[in-house]
Amino acid sequence: MNILVVGSELNLAECKLKFGDGHQYEFATSTQVEEKLEKANVIFDFLTDDASHFHHDGKIQAPVFLNATYTSLANLKNEHNVSFLAFGFCGLPSFLNREVLEVSLEDAYQKNELENICKKLNTNFAIVADRAGLVTPRIICMIINEAYYTVQEGTATREDIDLAMKLGTNYPYGPFEWCEKIGIENVYGLLASVYQETNDERYKVCELLQSEFLLHRNTLR
Repeated sequence: MNILVVGSELNLAECKLKFGDGHQYEFATSTQVEEKLEKANVIFDFLTDDASHFHHDGKIQAPVFLNATYTSLANLKNEHNVSFLAFGFCGLPSFLNREVLEVSLEDAYQKNELENICKKLNTNFAIVADRAGLVTPRIICMIINEAYYTVQEGTATREDIDLAMKLGTNYPYGPFEWCEKIGIENVYGLLASVYQETNDERYKVCELLQSEFLLHRNTLR
């Protein structure tokens, strides 16, 4: 398949790791999308929760996987008047290159089309509820948040928490290692979005995590 990756070079690299060398890859920034559409069989748009860079004039014929991490796919499509076939996925760092592609649908009838696409991409997939945070990202970020609470309370160090989680649960990374890979700004954004949607205290951002996020954001200015 001809896979068009909209985002960054790191996103392109993760797509190549996930789907392998049996496909052709094109890369585009938000301003280059239109000129790359003609050859695309499928599009992975990593630009977080914003489909406004797509022109809705019938030029998009390929199915698009939209990064619907911080909101539902339905909200994202409505907000940006998306009329083309779209699926939701998590485009945050480290979430695409996994054995199972986690996907949200707006309508159940799209399942057959999703099956055909994933068969061509040679990937397993799982359909999850169309809600902010999907499933795996929501769980991992909640674990990271709890780890921050543990440090904030003085119960254990970051290094001990990472080691305990890897040895005790066989996780590939500890919570703080995972946070670094995902990006603290992304962890904060996901938790804030899910908490706003659910008002569930499990997703309320830990004060320590929030302060580190704000410090990180200020250093980038």
